[in-house]
Amino acid sequence: YNQIMVKEEDQFKTAFTTKWGTYAYKKMPFGLSNSGATFQRAMDMAFKGFINKIVL
Repeated sequence: YNQIMVKEEDQFKTAFTTKWGTYAYKKMPFGLSNSGATFQRAMDMAFKGFINKIVL
C-alpha cells in the first residue's frame, strides 16, 4: 500500500488536521474506500505474466 503514489491533485482528499498542522498523504494509506481495489490492480499488473504459473 505504502508504495502506491496518490496523484498530487487528489492528495487533498486524504488530508487531516491536528494541533500541529494539516497533513495529506502522498502514498496510499490503508482504509480508503478504493485502496484495496487499487492495490489488487497494481499486483495484477506486477505479476501479469506469472498468474496461474508461479503466483496463485
